[in-house]
Parts: sequence; structure tokens; C-alpha cells
Amino acid sequence: MNILIFNWQDLSHPLAGGAEVHLHETYSRIAAMGHQVTLFCSSYDGARPTEEMNGITVIREGGRFLFNFVVLQKYFSTFRHGKFDLIVDDVNKIPFYTPAYVNEPVLGELHHLLGTSVFKETIFPLASYVYLAERASLPMYRKIHFMIHSPSTMSEVKANGFSPERIHYVPYGMNHELFRQTGIGTSSTPLIGALGRLKKYKSFDHLIEAFAIVKKVIPDAKLVIVGEGDDRPRLTSLAGTMGLHDSITFTGFVSENEKVQWLNTMHVAVNTSAKEGWGLTAIEANACGTTTVSSNVQGLRDAVMDGETGLLYEYGNREQLAEKIILLLRDTHLRERLTANAVTRSKEFDWQNGAETTMEVIERVVKEHHKR
Repeated sequence: MNILIFNWQDLSHPLAGGAEVHLHETYSRIAAMGHQVTLFCSSYDGARPTEEMNGITVIREGGRFLFNFVVLQKYFSTFRHGKFDLIVDDVNKIPFYTPAYVNEPVLGELHHLLGTSVFKETIFPLASYVYLAERASLPMYRKIHFMIHSPSTMSEVKANGFSPERIHYVPYGMNHELFRQTGIGTSSTPLIGALGRLKKYKSFDHLIEAFAIVKKVIPDAKLVIVGEGDDRPRLTSLAGTMGLHDSITFTGFVSENEKVQWLNTMHVAVNTSAKEGWGLTAIEANACGTTTVSSNVQGLRDAVMDGETGLLYEYGNREQLAEKIILLLRDTHLRERLTANAVTRSKEFDWQNGAETTMEVIERVVKEHHKR
């Protein structure tokens, strides 16, 4: 089968996140099954125009901000003549509206709807544009099949009028060869960590403010923030203003192996996001033997079993966040119990199973399209 994917970014992009990890892990395995997979995505400084990545042919054109228009132009100039069996539309940020103009069968990928959370990320005019673009796309996207990857997002799309018959639940996976306990042990000093793109809606500022409370109780505690993003200048400024500069490490972009090493040395990992499609970083931490404290929001409450594999707190409540971190740093027995459960549960998630289920959905969608 010849599959074409539209997504804003590929895994090598400096701002790649969980959606890109999912795409690469799933479709590289589908390519290994003998299918042709092409990913069309935006470019970035230093990127190759074309590249082969684990069996996926990656084609990069245009910048991030207007890539939706590039997709439209490229489809009519090139892709509609490419004899593709299926087009996968990864609905993330501004939609591509493919059901309105694509002749081939279209299968949607949806991690979560942005909704009003986009207003936490950017200025009002741009946020309004993204919000309205997403709202306007929903009627046409309700007509196609979608793959959904968390119970929270499943409920969200049903509430937005998507037919249950067109929604296919395909759980996220985990790269167990990479994310594992390496045996290096935790840091000699209490270490709190957070991973992800440094975006406003991820609310890393909440963690920095909560960390200031933690420091008053556990003075030798340290915080490491692993990742890169456009919110970094604001976060480093906040750390300096609060007098925490010497206690907080901003690693910037790191390799996957470095990420694993950090996860193995943390006592607790924290996720403060306002909304997620899933808590991939929480499961990655769990696989490395680290329990988590996460905001009780869509996606994260699916990835973290409160009181069993980690702890949840009320989003935005810095005092409660600090309280839960302090509890885990002080109560070794509780931390070890949650960690043991978290490691066990992380083994339930497997990318190969997800890829095989995805192919079953693809075959169904293609078959239905040909019948029509």
C-alpha cells in the first residue's frame, strides 16, 4: 500500500513533540511491513529537502506558519498524480481541510483538539485565527474516519459530534529498547525533572514557582528542565527573578539517549501542561523507573493513575503541586511503591501493536472508499 501523510513537522524538527514521536514510531513499523510511506512536512533551518528516516520518505517544504497553504498547493501540483492508496491527515494546529479537496481516501489522526487552550499559547489575534480555523474544520472532518489515542480525546471528539462508528481507538506505544532503567541510579541530591517542548500552554512557569516553595522545605533540591522551545527566554528570566538560577538547569535540546539518562537520575518527573492528547513523557519516565506528578487535565489523567503510578494535582495550583513533590521526595516508601507500579504499567504500551492496529484501520478505510 502507498501511504501519504501530511503533518506540520517530522521527528527531526527542533520543535517536534509527542505527535511526531507517535507518527514516526507507528509508520516506520508500517514501512517495515512492506508498505510505502511518504511524509510531507514543513522544513527548518539546516533540514534536507528529502530524507529517508527508518523507511519513511520525508519531504520538507515551506515554513511552519503557512504550511497549510503549502500542503494545498503541493497536493494539486504533485501528490494527486502520485497514485497514493490513502492520505493520512494528522490534525494538529491549523487543519489542512483535506476532506474538501482530496480524491483519495482520507484517514485522520487526532491527538487532541486545541480548543481554547490555544489562547494560553499565543497572542489573541493569532490564537483566534487558529481557534476559528479548527472550529470551521469540524463539520468536514466529522465525515471521515479518525484514529484517537486516549480515552480523554475519545470523549472530547464525541462531544464535538463525531460518530462513534468513525472513531478508532489506537493506544500509544513505548520504545522499550530506548526507555528503560539503565542502572545508573538516582541523583545524590533530590532531583525534580520536567521534559517537553518549552511552550506556554505546557506551563513550565507553574513548576518553577512551585519549586520555589519546595526549596524552602528541601533546600538542596534541584530542578532540571529538559527540552527546547520559544518559551525558554521567559522561563529562564523567571528563574533568575526568583533567585533560582543556580538550582535550575535548562538543558536545551538533547538526544533521546541523554533524555533517558536524565529520566533515570530524577526522583520525580513533573508535567504541568494545561492539556495533552496523552502523557507520553509520563510513560517514558515510568519506563525509566521514575514516578510522576502531573496536572489533572485531559490526556495526563489517562497516562497517570492517581495514587497508583503517580500523583495528580489541580492544574494551576502551585501550592498543591509543591506539596505533592515534597511528599514524594520525603516519603521513600510511597515513591518506591508508585515507581514499581509505574514500571509495570509502562510495559503495557507497545508501538508494534499500535502499528498493526493502525494498518487494520487503514485497510478498512481504503476498502470502504472503493465500495463507494
